[in-house]
Amino acid sequence: MVVSWCSVLRVVVVVEAAWALVAGQVRYSVPEEAKAGTVVGRLSQDLGLEAGEAESRRLRLVSQGRRASVEVSGASGALVVSSRLDREELCGKSAPCALRLEVLVERPLRVFHVELEVTDINDNAPLFPAARKNLSLPENPPPESRFPLEGASDADIGANAELSYTLSPSEYFGLDLQRSEEYRESLFLVLRKPLDRETLPVHRLVLTASDGGRPSLTGTVELLISVLDANDNAPQFNQSVYKVQLPENAAEGTLVVRVNATDPDEGNNADVSFTPINTFPPKGLNLFLLNPKTGEIRLTGLLDFEDVRSYEIQIEATDKGIPPLSGHCKVVLEVVDVNDNAPEVWVTSLSVPVSEDAAVGTVVALLSVSDRDSGSNGRVRCAVWPASPFGLVSTFAGSYSLVLREALDRERVSEYEVEVRAEDGGSPPLRASRGVRVPVSDVNDNAPAFAQAVYTVLARENNAAGAELARVWARDPDEAGNGRVSYSVWEGGVGGASSGGGWRSASSYVSVDAESGRLWALRPLDYEEVQVLQFEVRAVDAGEPSLCGNATVQVFVVDENDNAPALLPASGGGAWSGSSSEAASVPVPGSGSVWAWAWASWGTPAGQVVAKIRAVDADSGYNAWLRYELWEPRGKGPFRVGLYSGEVSTARALEEADGPRQRLVIVVRDHGEPSLSATATLSVSLVEGGEAALAAAGSSSSSSLSGVGLRPAEGGASVSSSAATNVWLVVAICAVSSLFLLAVVLYVASRWAPRAAVLSGPGAATLVCASEVGSWSYSQRQSRSLCVADGAGKSDLMVFSPNFPPPPAPAPVPAAKESNPEAPALLDTVSGPPFLASRPFPFSRPSFPPVPSPDQSLLGGVPHPAGAVGGCRVLKDVNGTC
Repeated sequence: MVVSWCSVLRVVVVVEAAWALVAGQVRYSVPEEAKAGTVVGRLSQDLGLEAGEAESRRLRLVSQGRRASVEVSGASGALVVSSRLDREELCGKSAPCALRLEVLVERPLRVFHVELEVTDINDNAPLFPAARKNLSLPENPPPESRFPLEGASDADIGANAELSYTLSPSEYFGLDLQRSEEYRESLFLVLRKPLDRETLPVHRLVLTASDGGRPSLTGTVELLISVLDANDNAPQFNQSVYKVQLPENAAEGTLVVRVNATDPDEGNNADVSFTPINTFPPKGLNLFLLNPKTGEIRLTGLLDFEDVRSYEIQIEATDKGIPPLSGHCKVVLEVVDVNDNAPEVWVTSLSVPVSEDAAVGTVVALLSVSDRDSGSNGRVRCAVWPASPFGLVSTFAGSYSLVLREALDRERVSEYEVEVRAEDGGSPPLRASRGVRVPVSDVNDNAPAFAQAVYTVLARENNAAGAELARVWARDPDEAGNGRVSYSVWEGGVGGASSGGGWRSASSYVSVDAESGRLWALRPLDYEEVQVLQFEVRAVDAGEPSLCGNATVQVFVVDENDNAPALLPASGGGAWSGSSSEAASVPVPGSGSVWAWAWASWGTPAGQVVAKIRAVDADSGYNAWLRYELWEPRGKGPFRVGLYSGEVSTARALEEADGPRQRLVIVVRDHGEPSLSATATLSVSLVEGGEAALAAAGSSSSSSLSGVGLRPAEGGASVSSSAATNVWLVVAICAVSSLFLLAVVLYVASRWAPRAAVLSGPGAATLVCASEVGSWSYSQRQSRSLCVADGAGKSDLMVFSPNFPPPPAPAPVPAAKESNPEAPALLDTVSGPPFLASRPFPFSRPSFPPVPSPDQSLLGGVPHPAGAVGGCRVLKDVNGTC
C-alpha cells in the first residue's frame, strides 16, 4: 500500500509540474501529511536555471508572514517539505488549498510565483457532536414523520468529506438525507410505522457516518429514543429557513433576527420555547444569544468577514406538552464585508545603494501588497511619492517592482526617502504606506572646474626661487576619490617664454603643488628675459576614468631697477655757421666711466651743440627713463647738458679765455628706486675755426676707416698732440697747393660735414630714441628684435619725440656729388607715452615730470619746429648692416 501511494504521489507531482510549464506558471501539488524532506519538485530546473545556479544565484523563498512548511534546497534547487503539512490547518474547508509562494533569484534579481497545492488525504474520520443522543418522541405521530438529527462533520474536503449515513436495522425508523447545493445537508430520522410506548417504550439505535475516502473512515453515535405519551401537535415555524445579512462591524447587542413558531394545542402543549440546537461553525455559539421566549437572536460578539463569512443556526421550538413536541428551522447569517482592513505593504527585496549612472528601468526593490478585505474593499491601488525619479510597475497581482524612471544625480540628491502608498477601493478608503531609503552611490561624472578660467598674477623680477606666486583652486562635486583633485603644469598647453637662449617651457619657471594648487617659482624671474609667462594648469581627479579641467595662468613680471645705464658712442652736435667750426666727438667703448673728445671753435655762439651723450638702460618704464647732469665743472661754465636729451651745447659764446681745452664730467642717471648711474668724461678742444673743421673732418674719416675712435682717459694728452700735428701738416700741404685746390677742399668739407658727427666703430647697431625732454632706450637684445630689413618694427614702441633746434640752412650740393646717400630709416617715430608696450602690462603707466619747454610734450603728437629731426634712428656699422 505504501509503494502504491508513493507512485501516485510522483505521478501527481510530474503531471502538475508539466501542466505548470505549459501554462507559463510553475505549479506543484503535494499531499498533506507528507514527510519532511519530501521533494515537491525540481524548482531550479523548472525555472530554467542551469546546474549550480540555484546556489550561486541564491534561489530562495520569500515568506509573507505565513509558515509555508516548504523550503528550497540550496544545493539541488529542489522544493522540499520542511515541516508538517496539515491542509485543514492551512486552509480549513477551502478548496482547493493553494499556497502562493514567491521565489527570488539574484544576479539579476528576478521573482517567480510558484503555486503549491496541498491535496487532501482522508486523515479525518466523521465526528458527531456527542457519542450519545437522547430523543423523546410522542407515541402518536403519523408514519413518515420526520425528526431532525445532527449530522457528523468531517474536516476533510471533497470526496473525503462526502458523508453517507446508515442506521442499525429497525422496523420503526429509517433515515432521510437531504442534500442541497445552497445549504448544508440535513439528516432526518423517519418514522416508518406508528409507535407504541406500551409495547416498546425505548428504542436503541446506532447511527453510522461514513466518508467517501479510500479507505473509508466512519464515526458513530448512539440514539436513545424514548416514546412519550400523546401530545399530537408540534410547534410550526412560519419559515423553515431564515436568511439574514449583517455587516461585520455590527455592534454587540444588534438584533440579528426574530423567529416565530405556533402550536395549535392549548395550555402547556401550546406554550413554546426556543432553543438553539446546532451552530456551524461551532464558534458561533459564543457570538449569538437566543431569547427562549421571544425567539430574538442578538449579537454578543464581534463578527469578522475575513474569519467566517457565514453562520448556520438550527433552532428548535418545543411545547410544554407531555410529551413535548418540537418544530425546527434554520437561520443562515451572511456576514457582509466592510472596509475595516487597511492595505499591507512589505518590502520583499531591496537592492541599494543605486549607482547614479544606473539605467532607466533598473529594479530597486520588490514589494508585496495585500488587503484582507474582499471586492472593491480589497482592490488596492499603489503609488510612489515623490513621483520621480522612481515609479512602480505591477508584475503580478499584489506584486510591484520599484524601478528607476529618471536619471540620478548624486551631486544634486545623494539619498532618497521613497514612500510607497497603498489605498484600497473602499468607502471611505483606507491607506497604508511603507518607507524605503534609497542611497545613491557616486560615479565620476563631473570634471574638476576652476574658479577662474584665467588667473592673472603679478610677480616682481629677481624674486627668490621657491617663492609662492599664487594659488589656483578647482572644485569637483564628486565624492571620495572621484572628487580628489591633483594639479600639474600641463606641458601640452600653450605656455613658456622665448629668450635669447631659445624657447623654455613653463615648467622650467614654475611648479604647482599637486594637492594645494599653490604655484611656486623654480627660479628668479628676469623681466629682461621674459615679460609675460603664460601656461595652463591642469586639475585631474582620481576617478576611473579620470576627468580633468584646465585654467590659464598669466604671470606678468614687474620690472625692477637692476640695470644701470649703458653709454653708447657719443656724437657731435655742432654745425657750420659762417666762420664757426664744426663740433666733433670721438666715442669711447664700454659702460660706466668713459672718455670722449670733441672740437669747438672760439667764437661759437651760445646754444651750439658740441656733442651728444647717448645711453641705454635695459630696464623699462621709470627704471629706463634717463636724465643727464653736468657733474664737472660746477658753476657757470661755457657748456651745458640737456637734462633729457644728453646734448652738450655752449652756454655762452666761447672765448680764448676759456683755455685750449675743457674737461666735462657728465653723469647719466635713471629714475629707478634706488637710482643707478653711469659717468662719461668729455674733453672739448677749443681751436681756431679752420683747425676745428680739419680736426672734425680728420677724426671723422679716421673713425670711419679704422673703426677706432675711442681712447682711454689716460691717453687724452697724446691724442690731443697728435691731432695738433695733423692739423699743421694739412695746413702745410694746403699752403703748397694752389689756393684754388684749397678753396675746393674747404668748399667740399663745408658741404659734406654732418651736422651731428657720429663716430662709431664696427659692431651691432644700437637703437636710441631721445629728445630734449627725455631719452628712452631699449635693450640691445630687444633692439635687434625690432630691427628688420623692410618696414617698421614688429612691436609697438612708444618713445619721446625728439625736438632738436633747427640747424643752419646748408649750401646747395649738386646731385651728381651725392655718392653715398643716406639709407632710409628702418624705424619710424612712434608717438605715445614713454614706455614699451610690446605686451599688455599689468600695472599703470608711470607719471613723468613736467615738460621743460612749453612747446614740448611727453605724449605723441609733439609739435616740432620747422626742420627739426625727430624719432628713433638706427646707428649703422661701417658695413652698413643693421
